[in-house]
Amino acid sequence: MRVWIDMTASAHVLVFRPLIKIMRERGDDVQITARDYAQTLQLLELHGLQAEVIGKHGGRSRVQKARQMTHRLGALRRFAKGRGFDVALAHGSHELTITARRLGIPSSTTFDYEFATLQHQLGCRAATKVVVPEAIPPERLEPYGVKPPKLVQYPGLKEEYYLSDFEPDRSLLDRFGVDPARVLVVLRPPPDVSLYHRHSNPLFPMTLDHLGRLENVHAFVLPRTEEQREYVRELDLPSVILPETAVDAQSLIALADVVVSAGGTMNREAAALGVPVYTTYGGRLGGVDEELIRDGRLKPLTDPRALDLHKRDAAAGERVRRDPTLMLQLLLSALP
Repeated sequence: MRVWIDMTASAHVLVFRPLIKIMRERGDDVQITARDYAQTLQLLELHGLQAEVIGKHGGRSRVQKARQMTHRLGALRRFAKGRGFDVALAHGSHELTITARRLGIPSSTTFDYEFATLQHQLGCRAATKVVVPEAIPPERLEPYGVKPPKLVQYPGLKEEYYLSDFEPDRSLLDRFGVDPARVLVVLRPPPDVSLYHRHSNPLFPMTLDHLGRLENVHAFVLPRTEEQREYVRELDLPSVILPETAVDAQSLIALADVVVSAGGTMNREAAALGVPVYTTYGGRLGGVDEELIRDGRLKPLTDPRALDLHKRDAAAGERVRRDPTLMLQLLLSALP
C-alpha cells in the first residue's frame, strides 16, 4: 500500500510517528510532506523521519495565509500526481484533503479541537473520513458536513495512543541543568499565529513572569516560534530555562512537577502521562478539554498565584496507554 501523510504542525509528527512505524514494518510505502512551521522539521529530524518540505506558514495575515495556501495546494498537487497513492492521511491539513480529493485519492483527517472553523470547513468537506475523539459532540461537526459514516470516533485522547510505547529520557534534565531540588514547571505559550487564537491573552505572560522569578522553581519554556523565543529571552528571568532548538518535550513533561500550557497538545500529553496540568487557553474550549476538566485531569488557570507548586511523586499520577493500531485502522477506513 502507498500512503501519503502531510504534516503542517509540530504535533503531527508525534501523532503519526507510531503509525508510520507500524505501516513500514508491515511493508507499506509511506511518503511524507511537511510545512516549515514551528518545530515540525526539527521534530521530523529528531524522530528520524524524512519529508519533502513544501511551503511555510502564512503568519498572522489572512491575505498571506490565503496566498501560502494557494501556493502550497499547487505544490502538493504536483508532488502527489502520478505517484499512485492508495490513501492520504492528515491531522487537520486541509491542504492534503483538498488535494487528495482533486486527485481522486481517498483521505482521512483527524483532529481534537472542533472550533478551528475555517480549517475544518475546508478540510472536513474534502475528506473521505473524519476521525475524532468521542469527547467531541457529533452535532458540533455537522456544520462542516461531517456525519456518519464519514464521522468516525475513538475513545480517549490521541496522546494516549501515540505515547503508548513512550518512556522518558531522564538524562534530559541534567543536559539542561535542571536543579532536582526545584519544582520543574514546563510552559508552552499560546498558538498566537493561529486564526482561532488571534486575541491577545495576558494570562500566559503573567504566569511566566511569576514563575520566572521564584527561586524554588525552574520554569522550562518551550516556545512555538522564534518570535516567542526572542520575547522570552529578552525578559531575562532568573528561573527560566529556554532551549535554542526543539527538545524531547514528552520526556520533559513526564519528568515535570507541573505543566502550564496555552495550547492543547501539551495539556493532553500531561493528562495522558498523569502529570498535573493547567490551561491558560483564552479561546473557546473544545469537547476534549471540557471532558478533561470535568474529570479533574485539567485545571483552568485564572491567576498564577493559584498554581500548586510542589515536588511531584512520580508514582502518584495515573498513566493511560492505548493501542495505536486502533487509530491506524480508523484512519485507513477511508480505503474503499
